[in-house]
Amino acid sequence: MILTGEDLTLHLSKKVIFEKEKVTLSQDALEKVLKSRKVVEKMVLEKRTVYGITTGFGKFSDVYIDTEDVKELQYNLIHSHACGVGSPFPESVSRAMILLRANALAKGFSGVRVEVISSLLALLNAEIHPVIPQQGSLGASGDLAPLSHLALVLVGEGEVVYRGKQMEASDAMRQEGISPIQLEAKEGLALINGTQAMTAMGVVALLEAEKIGWLSEAIAAMTVEALNGIIDTFDERVHLARAYPEQIDVAKRMRSWLEGSGLTTRQGEIRVQDAYSLRCIPQVLGASWQVIGYVKEKLEIEMNAATDNPLIFDEGEQVISGGNFHGQPIAFAMDFLKLGMAEVANISERRIERLVNPQLNDLPPFLSARPGLQSGAMIMQYCAASLVSENKTLAHPASVDSIPSSANQEDHVSMGTIAARHAYEIIQNTWRVLAIECITAMQGVEYRGTEHMSPRTFQFFEKAREIVPSIKSDRLFSTDIEACTSWLKNYDCTDFFERDNKE
Repeated sequence: MILTGEDLTLHLSKKVIFEKEKVTLSQDALEKVLKSRKVVEKMVLEKRTVYGITTGFGKFSDVYIDTEDVKELQYNLIHSHACGVGSPFPESVSRAMILLRANALAKGFSGVRVEVISSLLALLNAEIHPVIPQQGSLGASGDLAPLSHLALVLVGEGEVVYRGKQMEASDAMRQEGISPIQLEAKEGLALINGTQAMTAMGVVALLEAEKIGWLSEAIAAMTVEALNGIIDTFDERVHLARAYPEQIDVAKRMRSWLEGSGLTTRQGEIRVQDAYSLRCIPQVLGASWQVIGYVKEKLEIEMNAATDNPLIFDEGEQVISGGNFHGQPIAFAMDFLKLGMAEVANISERRIERLVNPQLNDLPPFLSARPGLQSGAMIMQYCAASLVSENKTLAHPASVDSIPSSANQEDHVSMGTIAARHAYEIIQNTWRVLAIECITAMQGVEYRGTEHMSPRTFQFFEKAREIVPSIKSDRLFSTDIEACTSWLKNYDCTDFFERDNKE
């Protein structure tokens, strides 16, 4: 993949982050980077007072730095700012951070040398992934602490994961023949002043959220069959009457999933109306798809944004201090994603309750093979309820909080990285709730008779049964939940995309 700084997308990022596609810098970007670097070198020689180049940082922006100290200034910056704590980001997020930081620098507004970007891409292509603690960022001035841990690796310090092992960065780089760089004027600041931690976390979260969207519909379709749901609710005319495109699309896909099913009913056959958790699948999941669309739009803008400070314009004629490092747009987007994904889990848990509660269906109580002697899926619903409750706590908006920092120079911050981390946690919980619905829905359709399922849901059922066998007696269901969760997360949804596009 050729990096330009202008046209990175979720789809292209996925190829690099998960499929390990190699990355190189475009010629046009290379020329822009060279021009902006000359400007920085000229400023240092002329001893001009420019923030972050010949001054300190934050509250120290009024402190002039002598020419002979500008290199030391950059090392001091990343050493002092690398104070992240807690568990490290997943390797996928670390990998995304490298890609996004390189793409931002490739725009040519940051004044770094080409060697800095080349070193980032060398790490990426060699699959050397910095160990970056998740906690410690305020989300303005960007993700200072996480990105400092990334910058440490470029100078041969810190730790990385390489070939499945955690080790000193210098050891991994030596094995790949990558030399640490020597930081020059502005380069430390350019590496850490940006939103790449929250955006990287957001990219990885959204890629999973999209897959959750597709699979939640497949699983919901099985539940509809297990509960003899009313097919009329998915009639196209109902959804055209409201006119939300995402709702219309979900209803269309539900009709596709359930086409040819002998387990669905018409209104009035068994009951006049289904409960909302069945009847309102297009309305609720459609709204979550609206959230996904909004978040995708914001992420793809931010992925191609110059977010450090100061920025260099007009070949050095203008060097402007601004605030593009402020993560508010991504903070809002991540808080919104939390709501969209929490609701997927919420409605899924309500369908689980309808599958296991004998007062709400005519299936065996708790889908147990021997009710009373065996508890069946009783506590699986407890687990789902617990995860949904936890999601409600995590869904509290991080973006409404702000604590001043740097002696009140940085007096309003976004907390966007916290929002992104919590969005990812909600998504992990949602996967497990969907796994529980999948397990219970499979048990329900077995009692109804799988020979009556629609061809498409039966195909999905058969694949899932290879992962979780039928419940003939009580067993360690935790193992089944985790196995089904892993299977869903790794499910190839290509046929979903192709079918949807074709139809």
